[in-house]
Amino acid sequence: MLRYGSFGYNAGSALEANGFAALAFMNTFLATACAVLSWTFAEWLLKGKPSMLGAASGAVAGLVAITPAAGNVGIMGAFVIGLAAGVVCLWGCTGLKKLIGADDSLDVFGVHGLGGILGALLTGIFNAPSLGGPGLVTDWITASTGYPGIGTQLFIQAKAVGLIVVWTAVVSLIGFYIVKAVVGLRVAEEHEREGLDITSHGERAYTG
Repeated sequence: MLRYGSFGYNAGSALEANGFAALAFMNTFLATACAVLSWTFAEWLLKGKPSMLGAASGAVAGLVAITPAAGNVGIMGAFVIGLAAGVVCLWGCTGLKKLIGADDSLDVFGVHGLGGILGALLTGIFNAPSLGGPGLVTDWITASTGYPGIGTQLFIQAKAVGLIVVWTAVVSLIGFYIVKAVVGLRVAEEHEREGLDITSHGERAYTG
């Protein structure tokens, strides 16, 4: 559902059936496939065998990374972004997670955080017409385009990423302390062992 829904909000962001929509559609498909392959092969090399969970996580990583770039890079850019996302997000869910001691059972930061940052930065590179990108659209009324150069555009993307990191860090910290004061950050250990489906929702997710 997530994968095919992505076609709607990536290609649909063009708000019309045009070349940008078609490019976003193809890039979404290709980057996701490439991320599945790169995550799977990297996991195979690191752990001795790939996993279905890894393949699914790779698909999500590809979707996350290509979303900011979908209509703004060429086919070559989609391939590179997808391949890079699989490897980088796998590292985020294993190496980086251990390095910073993150308590992230669903690997949200490793997949969505790193994948989003990677995609946003690589958009600044592969938007370049010399690398198959459409160039930066500067005027949506006249559809005139202009590209300031890879270095300049990459710096623009990096500033945007930095602003988002600061904003989300501040808002998350505020939310963290609100939740801590109101309901607490963790459930009791015995509830965690028994399973939150039962203790928090009164339901059993699995039988047998």
